[in-house]
Amino acid sequence: MTSTPTIPILPSQVSPPEFAISGLRPHAILGVDVVAVPVLPADDDLDRDGSVLLGPGGVELGEVLDLDLLGILEVSRATGAVGEVHSVPVPLGAPDNAGLRLVLLVGVGQQTPTDFRRAGATLARAVHDRTAVATTIPALDPDEGLSAFVVGMMLGSFGFQWRSTPPASVPVPHVVLADLADTAEQKAVLGRAIAAGGAGWRARMLATVPSNLKNPQWLADQAAELAAAAGLGFRVWDEQELADSGFGGIVGVGKASATPPRLIRLDYTPPRADRRTKTVVLVGKGITFDTGGLSIKPGEAMSTMKRDMTGGAVVMAAMAALADVGCALRVVGLVPAAENAVSGNSLRPGDVIRHYGGRTSEVTNTDAEGRLVMADALAYAVAEIEPDVILDVATLTGAMKVALGQHTGGYFANDDALATVLFDAAEKAGEPLWRFPLYAGYEEKLASKIADADNAAGGAGAITAALFLQHFVGSTPWAHLDVASAGDSPDDRYEWSKGPTGFGARALLAWLGSEDPLAGVR
Repeated sequence: MTSTPTIPILPSQVSPPEFAISGLRPHAILGVDVVAVPVLPADDDLDRDGSVLLGPGGVELGEVLDLDLLGILEVSRATGAVGEVHSVPVPLGAPDNAGLRLVLLVGVGQQTPTDFRRAGATLARAVHDRTAVATTIPALDPDEGLSAFVVGMMLGSFGFQWRSTPPASVPVPHVVLADLADTAEQKAVLGRAIAAGGAGWRARMLATVPSNLKNPQWLADQAAELAAAAGLGFRVWDEQELADSGFGGIVGVGKASATPPRLIRLDYTPPRADRRTKTVVLVGKGITFDTGGLSIKPGEAMSTMKRDMTGGAVVMAAMAALADVGCALRVVGLVPAAENAVSGNSLRPGDVIRHYGGRTSEVTNTDAEGRLVMADALAYAVAEIEPDVILDVATLTGAMKVALGQHTGGYFANDDALATVLFDAAEKAGEPLWRFPLYAGYEEKLASKIADADNAAGGAGAITAALFLQHFVGSTPWAHLDVASAGDSPDDRYEWSKGPTGFGARALLAWLGSEDPLAGVR
């Protein structure tokens, strides 16, 4: 008699803070136990002593509390640099707010978007386990500064746990953005920022869930839930439908697993779409765990492979937020999901698989599986959707991590205008990308004696992987984001938390939510 395996149950997780706008100065806002004001480096041309300055509300706050805040900063040798936080306890509260217990003086550096994002993340970690915080940091720049600050505050609050006890520490639940005009325009800026931060949070959460729960069907179930909440079209192919339809790459990679593969499709249509509305397809690698297959990974390399579906998480998170950022294009998200496992049914080195549309690949390395499943999705997109642009995102090659380290993503593009708008959007979002060449001189490395291509050409590994995928998009304008470099953060660093990052969701939304995402694209 066989027993039914127990399905793990993910415990409740912490949530990002909620934000509200107020025109009041922070000392006048009731119900907060923390007030945070910005500290700016002084302009040396105006202040030869090199002292710091207090931002909006700081002087009044000091007067109300009868505290010499500038004197405290001077004694503390504050510079106003991002990452500096000086704490001032207020045990007796304030005249208008008896519940106030703490003043935080937060450095904002040169007030670039990066500085605001980092200041937000720094503040988020400083107010864990507090009730509510009021801050005037975004009042320094109510547009780009506010947006970056909110994203940083949200992602700096991120946490994940699977313990038998509740979380040891939780994010502050309420953030009041003080000294701002409570207008429709300001609320729109805040709404877009929350959407971007929320997409980063969702992508990071999906990538962090352990693979004893996260399998292809679980990922499909998550997609169905977000589709229902966001008003997206949804379809999923099971293993039989995949086999019947010729998705040989997805079937081949996923057949060794006890949890069979899936192909997930999400459809977004903007409110005023018509026949002239252009279409973008997003493809995200959805390998829910990667052992390497028979070409098995070393144990150390395998330890982070629950996040090998980061590309799929990024696509799902971006799709859910398209309406919130005002995307005016049709967008289709495809996530080929499979677990690359080891069993008697595994792909073998030397096997040949036939992709959607007929192209064949000789599998000389079963650990080069991501490109096999993505090739099917790319070929399907070109044949069945006929998009104006295709973009794929994947934690694809270790070579990209060698090239870029862990704080920048790599990308390729067959269209210079597309490359430019993506680079600019990624910089704005705080998820920087660096372009690599689709060097045709390496095409010969893809040659196979028995198939159309070898799946593991080696040498210049990130480039040859991109060249492999390029054959499946034909002449369609296309970009390939290889974010294996930034897929994991080695430590807590401003808006990044140690572990899976969900890198790319904010960049996609900054691009697709821009005024003209396809400007100049052929």
